[in-house]
Amino acid sequence: MKKIYTLLAIMLTCALTSCDWLTEDEDIAYTLEGTWQGEMYIKSTWGSRTYNSTYSEVTFLKDPYRYSNGDGYWVDYYSDAPWDYVANHITWRVDYGTIRVHFVEDGTNITIRSYRLNNNRFSGWIEDGANDVEFHLAHISSPNWNRYNYWGYDSWRNDYYYSRPTRSADNDTTHVERPVRSVGK
Repeated sequence: MKKIYTLLAIMLTCALTSCDWLTEDEDIAYTLEGTWQGEMYIKSTWGSRTYNSTYSEVTFLKDPYRYSNGDGYWVDYYSDAPWDYVANHITWRVDYGTIRVHFVEDGTNITIRSYRLNNNRFSGWIEDGANDVEFHLAHISSPNWNRYNYWGYDSWRNDYYYSRPTRSADNDTTHVERPVRSVGK
């Protein structure tokens, strides 16, 4: 009988101590949910030119059935490029305080670490493997489930890339090239 009580005590201790990170990650995900806008220092290369975004808008939508992950979209706006914006659907998760973002259409990832997050401001460092860049965002809205149709897509299958397509060097209007996104100043 003593073995059973000891085993139960060990299991209870493990359960209580190992779930602390889960609660913290869920709190981060809850605070992160919504739309953030500001300077992310994103750049896109197309052809032989590199264009710097003027600002970015990131929406994190928390999955109601999981603790600390979700999906959303990331839009980088440009003023001097052949396109007005570059957009991607994202999936994201919080792992032990680190935020990992996957760009669905690009197939690339970034990591957000050493950040400060509250209900109004989100700032810190993003890295894409080779580059570390500081960012500053302001919280501009919380989820409004009735207006997502108006952003230009109804499902994951629809294209939501740019406001106008870019063309290849031979001006073939049927072939659209995507700019390559990276972080850096």
